[in-house]
Amino acid sequence: MKRAFRTFRFSRCAIACVFVLVAGVVGLHSYAVVAQAAASTVTGTGSPMAIGAAAPEFNLPGVDGKTHKLSDYASAKVLAIVLESDHSPASQLYESRIRKLYEAYKDKGVAIVAISPDNPDAVAIDQMAYTDVGDHLEDMKEAAEYRHIDWPYLYDGDKQTVAKDLGATVTPEIFIFDQARKLQYRGRIDDNIDESLVKSRDAQNALDALLAGQAVAVATTEANGNSINWASGKAKAQAEIAKIETEPISVSLASKEELGKLRNNPTGKYLVVNFWATWCGPCVGEFPDLQDTFRMYRNRDLTFVTISENDPTEKAGVMDFLQKEHASSENYLFSDSNVYTMQAAFDPNMPGAVPVTLLLAPNADVLYQQVGDLDTMKLRRTILASLPDTKEYPGEQKYWSSLAGN
Repeated sequence: MKRAFRTFRFSRCAIACVFVLVAGVVGLHSYAVVAQAAASTVTGTGSPMAIGAAAPEFNLPGVDGKTHKLSDYASAKVLAIVLESDHSPASQLYESRIRKLYEAYKDKGVAIVAISPDNPDAVAIDQMAYTDVGDHLEDMKEAAEYRHIDWPYLYDGDKQTVAKDLGATVTPEIFIFDQARKLQYRGRIDDNIDESLVKSRDAQNALDALLAGQAVAVATTEANGNSINWASGKAKAQAEIAKIETEPISVSLASKEELGKLRNNPTGKYLVVNFWATWCGPCVGEFPDLQDTFRMYRNRDLTFVTISENDPTEKAGVMDFLQKEHASSENYLFSDSNVYTMQAAFDPNMPGAVPVTLLLAPNADVLYQQVGDLDTMKLRRTILASLPDTKEYPGEQKYWSSLAGN
């Protein structure tokens, strides 16, 4: 039996809201999975940094609001620079291992500093399929707080200078420097993205060797992760947005019978349903975020349906709004002007107010619902904690579920 829609008793929005068309800027990006990525044609560097080379100088903003320099870590016996990013699923799956290194070695004279190398404007929308936020500095602050990134996390996405100096290619990738700040290890953190299958903890071995005054036995390994998004890839990301904006837009009248079927989720996928109206200011304001959310996860067993509560005679105005928002989701309009009857056809316990947004599981359980202003981050995180793992990234669902429980 499907989990029921929780009962709410809100009065319907009766205020005449001014119809404000909020520009449907598709502000996020698009996705491609890479493993053992080498420098590509859209690259920012040539050869990887040589063992024995000096650590690059840096002057980068951090999520703590401070500017961080190489000299700030002069007292550390060993400096480990880890390249990681918000949107990278490989980085996410290594977060707990970076945390373990940070906790185990912070009192032994090891400084661990994370740097995000991705240019946020070069990350396409389908590359956002495993994240709740983008890669701007403000996004990093949001991610650091929610994901409990307690070590320094710095932004290098504009000039990407440090990533280029290091000769980095993927996230995550680690570079370990001795007390003289000469590179002694570069490459992977360990040998398997699935922590349960790890056999060689390469970064840990390098740290132990340096702290013991010994040479690192294996100084270079090939890092496995997601390719860095270099600024030279902006045009490709913009082209993806342009392509999305050419997708066909339509709106159909939904009968009571069709709404009842929709509540039972016949899609076989996770389904986001949004009830809205052009006369509802909050509905119009949150609509672009919902479209972005759909575009982020639509390649991962998620679909999106919008249902307008406008009068059927206002179909032309609804269509005009959808076109301006490039809303290529599945769009419906109530076929009957009796709004309450139509809402009850979807679910007798549905609240009378709009907007209403909910996430249905494939078995029609309600996993998320929001009456009133949308909590975009909560919706995205519920989606990420619900979607099944892909073969490339085993453990993603567990990762997001564990964060939701904190």
